[in-house]
Amino acid sequence: MAYLIHYMEKINNVTEFIFWGLSQNPEVEGVCFVVLLFFYTAILGNLLIMLTIFMGNLLKSPMYFFLNSLSFVDICFSSATAPKTIVDLLAKNKTISYEGCILQLFGVHFFGSTEIFILIVMAYDRYVAICKPLHYMTIMDLEKCHKMLLGTWVGGFIHTVIPLSPVVQLPFCGYNEINHYFCDVCPVLKLACTDTYVIGGVVTANSGTVTLGSFVILLISYTAILVSPRKQSAEGRRKALSTSGAHIAVVIIFFGPCTFTYMHLDVTFMEDKMVAVYYTIINPMLNPMIYTLRNAEVKNAMKKIWVKKAFWNSNSK
Repeated sequence: MAYLIHYMEKINNVTEFIFWGLSQNPEVEGVCFVVLLFFYTAILGNLLIMLTIFMGNLLKSPMYFFLNSLSFVDICFSSATAPKTIVDLLAKNKTISYEGCILQLFGVHFFGSTEIFILIVMAYDRYVAICKPLHYMTIMDLEKCHKMLLGTWVGGFIHTVIPLSPVVQLPFCGYNEINHYFCDVCPVLKLACTDTYVIGGVVTANSGTVTLGSFVILLISYTAILVSPRKQSAEGRRKALSTSGAHIAVVIIFFGPCTFTYMHLDVTFMEDKMVAVYYTIINPMLNPMIYTLRNAEVKNAMKKIWVKKAFWNSNSK
């Protein structure tokens, strides 16, 4: 990464980019500042989930093991854009260095694609738990869970390198205003002083395949999960809906906006910015709420741990 950035500095006369931001209206930006600051602060709810899993010694359970990783990736994914966006809403000049732009582009795609792959692994975990309960502990042992988690990070890195490699080799000759509030592939490609048609096609194929393909895989997986309990008892059906309902909700609200954004890279709509705000800032905040309110096991674990801790602290005084 450092070598590629150094190489591009030699052929670029652009050292920084200027964001157009979410709006050119100061009043609108003030409202956006308050709203986005609230949502980004609420993302810290993911830390509560991570602390609950750690303090409850729940990492040995595959479901909690992957949920802990998802919460961590959510924080990183949102932090790749949110702090800079929030500060820029109060700034007159919204600038970012060339190096910062490349790093931001890398962070968005790396953590975003890693989250997609973690959601797939979590769907597989739920499928095995509900459809093959007698073999669950054998199939989803801790060693395999670690290997699958490693695979999600490696997959996210490979997915990110594909669009990033051609982008860092593009020459930027002067115009440096990005019609967005963070560095993403489509807005950056428009600033290059060379033909980017082929690169745009590669990026669209890569992002579209991962996003839409993963969405289809997840839909098929959860369909199988929801159909399987029909042959089980009422308790089995209740458990299936309880543990899978939260996952399905996360999949739908995450992949809908991503599919809208990365299935068209030739035009930047105002709607794209609003959609990007949703999946980079709002959605990571919603995940902890969905898992705690819709998932009975997570909710009970949080109550048990934090009520017990509060009781112990009150007695110690």
